[in-house]
Amino acid sequence: VQLVESGGGSVQAGGSLRLACKHSGDTWSGVLSMAWFRQAPTKAREGIASIDSLGRTIYADSVKGRFTISRDKDKDTVYLQMHSLNSEDTAMYYCATKPGTYCRLGASDYSYWGQGTQVTVS
Repeated sequence: VQLVESGGGSVQAGGSLRLACKHSGDTWSGVLSMAWFRQAPTKAREGIASIDSLGRTIYADSVKGRFTISRDKDKDTVYLQMHSLNSEDTAMYYCATKPGTYCRLGASDYSYWGQGTQVTVS
C-alpha cells in the first residue's frame, strides 16, 4: 500500500486549498476507510476527517463546516477541500488508510500513512 499526498502549499488567511491523496496497491476490494490527519510543530497528530467505503464521513470539531473530505473510487483518490483557512491550520497534513468500513479519527486505528504535505497559512 502506498499513499501519496499532494496539493499543499502556502495560502493567505481566509483562502482555500484542496489536498489529494492517491492510494495504490492493495485496496482490500474497496472496503476501506481513509482519513486526513495533521500535525503542527510541538503538537500531537490530530485526526480531522475520515471517509469510509460507504461514503460516510466524520470530522473533528476544529474543521467542521470548513473542510470537506471526499473520495473518487475510480481514481483511488481521497480529497480534502479546505476553506476559510487560518493560522491554526498550519501543519503537515497526512492521509492514512485501513481496511474496514468504519470511519475513525484515531491515529492508532490506521495502518498505512503517506509522507505528508505541508500547509502554511499566513
